[in-house]
Formats: sequence, structure tokens, C-alpha cells
Amino acid sequence: MLAPPTGTTALRTSVLSNRRKTAAAVITALIASLLLFVPMRSAHAADTLLSQGKTATASSTENAGTPASAAVDGNTGTRWSSAATDPQWLQVDLGATDTISSVTLNWESAYGKAFKIQTSADGTNWTDVYSTTTGTGGVQTLAVNGSGRYVRMYGTARATGYGYSLWEFQVFGSTGSTTPPAGGTLLSQGKTATASSTENAGTPASAAVDGNTGTRWSSAAADPQWLQVDLGATDTISSVTLNWESAYGKAFKIQTSADGTNWTDVYSTTTGTGGVQTLAVTGSGRYVRLYGTTRATGYGYSLWEFQVFGTAGGGGGTTTPPPTDPGGPIQGGGDLGPNVKVFDPSTPNIQGQLDTIFQQQESNQFGDARYQVFFKPGTYNGLNDQVGFYTSVSGLGKNPDDVQINGDITVDAGWFNGNATQNFWRSAENLAIKPVSGTDRWAVAQAAPFRRIHVEGGLNLAPASYGWASGGYIADSKIDGTVGPYSQQQWYTRDSSIQGWTNGVWNMVFSGVQGAPAQGFPNPVYTTLNTTPESREKPYMYLDGSGNYAVFVPNLRTNASGVSWPNTPGTSIPLSQFYVAKPGVSAATINAALAQGLNLVFTPGIYHVDQPINVTRANTVVLGLGYATIVPDNGVDAVKVSDVDGVRLAGFLIDAGAGNSPQLLQVGAQGSTASHAANPTTVQDVFVRVGGARPAQAQTAFEINSNDVIIDHTWIWRADHGSAPTGWTVNPADIGLKVNGNNVLATGLFVEHFKKYDVEWHGQNGRTIFFQNEKAYDAPNQAAVQNGSVRGFAAYKVDDNVTTHEGWGLGSYCNYTADPTIIQDHGFEAPTTAGVKFHDLLVVSLGGMGQYAHVINNTGPGTSGTGTTPSTVTSYP
Repeated sequence: MLAPPTGTTALRTSVLSNRRKTAAAVITALIASLLLFVPMRSAHAADTLLSQGKTATASSTENAGTPASAAVDGNTGTRWSSAATDPQWLQVDLGATDTISSVTLNWESAYGKAFKIQTSADGTNWTDVYSTTTGTGGVQTLAVNGSGRYVRMYGTARATGYGYSLWEFQVFGSTGSTTPPAGGTLLSQGKTATASSTENAGTPASAAVDGNTGTRWSSAAADPQWLQVDLGATDTISSVTLNWESAYGKAFKIQTSADGTNWTDVYSTTTGTGGVQTLAVTGSGRYVRLYGTTRATGYGYSLWEFQVFGTAGGGGGTTTPPPTDPGGPIQGGGDLGPNVKVFDPSTPNIQGQLDTIFQQQESNQFGDARYQVFFKPGTYNGLNDQVGFYTSVSGLGKNPDDVQINGDITVDAGWFNGNATQNFWRSAENLAIKPVSGTDRWAVAQAAPFRRIHVEGGLNLAPASYGWASGGYIADSKIDGTVGPYSQQQWYTRDSSIQGWTNGVWNMVFSGVQGAPAQGFPNPVYTTLNTTPESREKPYMYLDGSGNYAVFVPNLRTNASGVSWPNTPGTSIPLSQFYVAKPGVSAATINAALAQGLNLVFTPGIYHVDQPINVTRANTVVLGLGYATIVPDNGVDAVKVSDVDGVRLAGFLIDAGAGNSPQLLQVGAQGSTASHAANPTTVQDVFVRVGGARPAQAQTAFEINSNDVIIDHTWIWRADHGSAPTGWTVNPADIGLKVNGNNVLATGLFVEHFKKYDVEWHGQNGRTIFFQNEKAYDAPNQAAVQNGSVRGFAAYKVDDNVTTHEGWGLGSYCNYTADPTIIQDHGFEAPTTAGVKFHDLLVVSLGGMGQYAHVINNTGPGTSGTGTTPSTVTSYP
């Protein structure tokens, strides 16, 4: 994120420019257009094309215009392309275990020299069916012999300096679908399935309708339980086949429904036999469910397959896809999707699975892959979980010590030559670590929270090379040893317990931290508050006493000091009261679920929304897993929260789209006046990015209009680099955070690179504890940042009409690389009045790339030269 704290400036590399010359682009486009008129190859006449239109995913994408789906769309004028690193992969989910006879790769000019074709039953364990180190490019038809639900191209060596690029990835073979009973069509396979509960993330409802008898749904070990499938229309039902695992139902019913609420029994038994049961029934409905009332074993209900046969449309209904019309009340709960990895101490090859995720995510800074790693309660020995981009690692215990990692949770910077200033977007939460060496390493930059962790030893916040670092945030954590920030330029720690802190570079801020160093700013650079005036810990997922997923929502604390656990006061909400969203769901469906009264979990992935996510009910919880990312399309706002009590937003990324959104997150409508002092809305680990991964623009990132909101850790970033082009007019955004509400508190506020004010505060009685800022690198000249007669927009602006405001530990840095002669009159601007107070301010010119004339208003010495030396003010006015 930042330049080095000593001397010369190190700029982040701008990742990509146009990779094709104009002439080459024209030729490629001409060839592509001609290919559109070429008939499909006939070499596979004996086989079926299995992959077209199925769900495809990839290790990375070059940009938003080259998604994984473009390789299975049947259009040879569209393509998938990856980032320009090795290894990379593209995989397709066939929806069932099929026999694979050949694979056709239609390469663009950027082809694979060394690659494998692999199959898998579960998307995790892979079998090679083809391998080469002498790939030729062009159109390669490869004869293979294997079977699997998932098929992927795994590239290990590119033939060019670009990524891997495929016009089409075609898998041929024979389907493994079940032959239907006489007189009926299989209606249920691949349709949307939900359940009353799941045993774990590896046994989702969807596994019972995937056509794969190697995957299963299993429930919690309690009665009653149900599994239902939405056929998409009202059909005539003639039979149901239950392929039980050994944990079967002794007493159960088969029921149908037109609306998912009112059910009719079409079969009932109290003498279930297990095995494969084919049940003749007579009825019709859009929804069909198994409703179990008595289990035959001590386990839950477990089905390899739940198959519904009959006549499509026989009930006179019309097909309406669930994403746009849920067809009755929306069910809560369900599985957490394929990118949530759940381990228990008996899980085989945990380290190998963690390594696979890290290999994909280590340098995948602007890719679309997202992962949530969960550890169930228990002890895990000898692990080193290296945490890459868009990866969240969490324990599923009620308390951190319920999950004991005798090993390490590690972030280092080898991928970036020992420079940790771009180690963004990753997290660790709710577990205990006993480091092998005695000290864990968490060398992160922005948007990388370390929450609710017990480190049974020390914590090193610098990379192994002790290169540059620019974090960071710790909350509700206990460090038994010493914390060593070393090269970290700034850091904020809240409501924690530590045994020592070794040093500081520019700005180290502590509130409510037992064992924190004494106040000393500017030498040493410590700002220390004994307590945090208000705090509420982030909601987190855990397993309740029955082994079911639930979300714990901690209570508000005032004047807190130290950790909230082991007896954290709060409320437990079962997962059944959450709509579990998966990528591809429409904003309309999400909003219908919220309006129905459900809370919301975003599973890992990218969510394009064509209307704002509207949170209108008090006390709604919106929780993201694995950096779930919301992209607003067509210039809409991404998320809007009504002026109500106690909403909790936590754990997701808003990534601006190509349309000019007025604001990306709005809390309360403009003009909101209600008091929420007893039950404020909290915004925690909600991050914003404008540009970097895709074309983007916005007017304002966060707009806070409600009173009493707590913003607890955010990074609001207008990108200065990325896989998509960035620049002053390329990814514009004027304001980072605009606060209109009164009594708003920000703890851990990181806002960077906006064209005007990074923070603009209009509300009364606002407070900020820790602020880190960089002014926009790419301002082309002094005129571009001129604010009337003031040179440069302040990083942090308090409106002239504000009479009460207070801030502690605030820093702003300038790095005007496009025009180093730019002068910034001040980093901070506020009315001069007794009720507006600032403590421990600093401004820094990074290597002399621009200068500040003052720190705040006309107070404080300016910066000069290339020495990257802070100018400070300890108290204002």
C-alpha cells in the first residue's frame, strides 16, 4: 500500500497494460468472427457434449470480459483467459458423474505448453487422465478414459508471456444419469434443493439431486428433518426413489406442495427399510419433500439420491426460475457451497487441501476465487495454514480456545519479493494458535483483520525479510507473548490483551488494550486509550450444542478493555433463520428473503446485483464468508440500510461496477433523525474497492446518514493498480466516507486515493480512533486537486458547522507520483472551536513525492525533502 518508511519511495507496480497490439487484436477479432460461422466438429458423433452451458470456475481471470463461463458457452468468439502466472486451472461441473471419452481444447494464441486434464468426483481430489509438456496450441482433441463430475484443465507452464486462454473447453462422453422408472421422467436432478439442516458443509441438500451416488445429503441427528426439491413448475408426480445411506428413515412421509408452505401427504410409512426404495405415488406439485419423523439410527437422515419422477408440466403450472420468483416463502438454512471448506481433526490431508488453496490464492490479487476455511472444535497438530488473497480462516467453536491449532496461521510476502504492502483481503478469526517456533507471523496490509484469536506465544507483523509492511488491525485477541510490528508503518489494536509491543514506525494506536505501551506520541509513536468508548464484536459462525450451524451476535460493550471471551454476552441465531446466498442468485431473490424476515449469509463468490440489497428490518444480520463480493451493475447502489436499530453488516467486499453508483453503501436515507444509541448499527470488516479488478466508478463509497453508527474496521480504496486499467479519469470516485449522522464512531478507519475528500464529516459528536490515509497517487497536476483557494482536498474534513468532534491517532500520506510538485495545504481540515479536538496527528511525504504545507488547518510544520519524515501535531486546538 505505502512507500517505504525509510528514504526512497517504492511504488506499487501497475499490473497490466494492453497486452495485444492493435493489429493483432484486429486479426484475432476477424478470425473469431469467421469462426462463428464454422459448424461444430463432427469428430464426436458417437459421444455427447457434456460441458456446454454447465457451471465453470477458474483459478483466475484476466479481466471481467474473459470469465470462466465463456469457455463453455458454445461461442468461439468469447474466451476465458487467466492471469499471467503458473499454475492456473479451468474446471467445469457436469452436474453428475459421467463417463469421459475426449476433451477438446480450442486455444487462443496464449496456450498451454504443459498441462493436465483431470477428473474428480468431489472437486477436491483429482485424477490425471491426460498429461503433456509439449502442448501445440490451436484446436487439440484429446482422447481420454475416465469418469467424474468435475473435469479441469490444469496448466503448469504457459507457452507465452500471457495467461492461458481458451475459446472453448469441451468435454465429451456419456451421461451417468439414472434410467427412470417406466412411465416417468426424472424431474428433480439438478434442481434447487433445501433442507431443514445439514450435518456439515460436505453433505449439502444439493448433493441428493446431483445424479452422483458418491455424494450425499445428511441432516443433523434430531427429529423431525426434511429435504425438499423445487421442480420449477407444478408437475405430475408418479414415483419417488430414495437411495439411502446407512442412516435411513424409519418413519417418514413424501409430501407435495404448490407453494412450499402448505403440504399434502402422498406417501407415509412407519416401517422404512433403508436401501433403495422406489415408492409409487399419485399427486402433483412444484415442491416435493421427504419429511422424516423417526430415524432408524443414532445419526441423522442421509440420502445418496432423492429422485422424483413424473410428467413435466402435468399440473398445469408454468416454469419460473427460482432466482427471479422463489415461488412461495423462501427457505432459510442449507449448505454453504463448494468454496466453504470444513475440517475436523479426523479429516485426511488437511495440509494438502490448505496448500492447494494457497497455491491458487497466494498472488491472485484481483481474481474472482473466494474461500472460507472452517475448523471444527478440536486439536489440529502440525499445520501451517498460509493465508492468501480472499481467504478467511475461522474456528467453529463458541470460543477461540475450542479450536486449537498446534502450528501456524501464516501470512508472508514471498510472492511480492518480501514486500508486504499489498497483502490485502484475508482474515483469521476465532481460534487458538500455538506457533511451532513460538511466534506466529501475520504480515498483512489493509483489509486483513485478526479477530478473536488466542496466540499462545508471540506475534510478528512483518514479513520474514523484514521488508515494507502497511497494516493493520487486531481486535478481541489475546497474545500471550510480545507483538513485534518491526517494519509496519501503522497499526490499530482494539479491546485485546498483549504482553508487550516492541516498536513503532509512524503511528501505533491502542484502545482498550491490556498491556499496551504507555502514551508517548510522537516519540515513541504510541497513542493509547485505556478503553474503547463503544464496541460490539463482529458476528461469527459456529456450531451450536447440537452440532448445527449458527451465527453468534455479540452485545454492545461500553468503555471496554480486554477480550470479550470466554463468556461473550450476545444472541445465537440458527442458520435456518438466514437466507444462504450463492453466486448467481438475483438481487430480487435476496431482497425477497430479507423482506420475509430472514437474515443473510453471502457464501464465497462474486454477486452481481442489478438493484440494491435492501436491508429494512431492525436487527438484521448480513454476514459474508470468504470475502464474498458484491458488484453493483448499471450504476445502482450496492447495499442500502434503512434508518432502523441494530443492523449488523460484516465480512464482505463491495467492488464498484462500470456504472456511476451514487454511493456503494448507504446506511439510513438522507435526512435520517432517529436515535439508535441503545442499539446502533455496526459496519465491520465491510470493504470497498473502486477499480483494480474491473472497470469501475462511483461518486461516494460509504454514506452514513443514520445516527449512532459504529464503523469498526474498514478499508475504502480507490485503486491505484490492478488487473484492470486505473487512472484519474479511468476509475473516478470523489468521496470515500461521508458522515451525515450524529454520534458516529469509527474505530480502525482506512480510506485512500479519492479525488476529493477521503473523509467528509458533517454530523455532530463524531469520533475516530485511528485513521490511515494516502492521497491519490494519480492526480495529474495542482489544478486537478485545487479546492477553491485551498491547495488540495484534505484527507479528513470536518464540516465548518460541526461543533463537537474528536479524533485520536490520525495519519495522512502523500505520494503524488504523477506530479511530485503538488502541494497539499494540510492533511486535516476542521473548524477551530473548543468542541472539535484532535490528538496525535501526522502527515508524511513519501520520498518527496509532493509535500504538505501544514498538518491541520494552518497548524503544524510542513514536510520537506525526500526523507519520508513525519510532521506531527499532538493536540489541536
